Amino acid sequence: MIFAPVIRPAAFRPNLRAMDRNLERFLHQTLWSQPDAACRPGSKVEQDDKSYTLQLDVPGLGRDQLQVDIDAHTVRIESSAEAPRRYQSAFELPQEIDAAQSSAQLANGVLTLKLVKKVASPQATRLNIQ
Repeated sequence: MIFAPVIRPAAFRPNLRAMDRNLERFLHQTLWSQPDAACRPGSKVEQDDKSYTLQLDVPGLGRDQLQVDIDAHTVRIESSAEAPRRYQSAFELPQEIDAAQSSAQLANGVLTLKLVKKVASPQATRLNIQ
């Protein structure tokens, strides 16, 4: 059973989208979530202060048969339609990923992703007084 608060939409309109996403994330994690990467067989996750390193076993797949998509916190890996076997996996990481500086290598059936953490830039801007 799920309880949802009754609110007036006009008062909380900007926050409704965030509430919907939080509810979706909660339901996904509790009902349909896969074990985290450390518990998945054939995967290994390491982290340092600048990057994450994911190692995934993908035997029988070539680099032209794999597709890696990065969207903020989420990394999705899946095989193409013409691949000899189907592979699909997704990881949600705690910090945003800089896709421009990240890299992927495939050697001996092991896909190694070096995912560089995005450096948070300050939002404040100083104005010069004239």
